[in-house]
Amino acid sequence: MRKLKNKRLMIILSTAALILLIPLIAMRFTDEVNWTLFDFAVAGFLLLGTGLMWEFVIRKVNKKGIKIAICIVLLVILLLIWAELAVGIFGTPLGGQ
Repeated sequence: MRKLKNKRLMIILSTAALILLIPLIAMRFTDEVNWTLFDFAVAGFLLLGTGLMWEFVIRKVNKKGIKIAICIVLLVILLLIWAELAVGIFGTPLGGQ
């Protein structure tokens, strides 16, 4: 059982790292992607935070339907925050340019 939990944690960490590699590699080939260290830190925090919340839900929620609903809500929240930080879809001061 413990080995499975560690494997899921490694999957979460690996997935976050792979997603963060996309803009890192893109910055090498185009000037359109211009992330700072702060951008990578915020994105890493969002990805790892969401992944760890998913892991918590998987471990603690017993009903499959509720588990799926919570995971979908977490994904939607992640995407909305990411979009707001990227392009400012809600017009908050945190929105990107």
